[in-house]
Amino acid sequence: MKVRVQFYAQLRDLTGMRQMEVDLPEDATVRNLIEKLYSQQPALRSHDKSILIGASVEFVDRNYKLKPGEEIAIMPPVQGG
Repeated sequence: MKVRVQFYAQLRDLTGMRQMEVDLPEDATVRNLIEKLYSQQPALRSHDKSILIGASVEFVDRNYKLKPGEEIAIMPPVQGG
């Protein structure tokens, strides 16, 4: 299945792209997606402890089961000010 990943803020700057399409097995989870992203974009790994992951309009954890065609947002922590 394919999912579209969107990068925000400094993660977009780090990867040099706003979004990318990733091909994953049908039973893939966010954890599988993240590992694939790290293999393609190793610089993202340094943000592993702080990234937030959104599916549709909700934040999800790494055990969330992905759906075909889903859009996934990868973002840094929200900062106030």
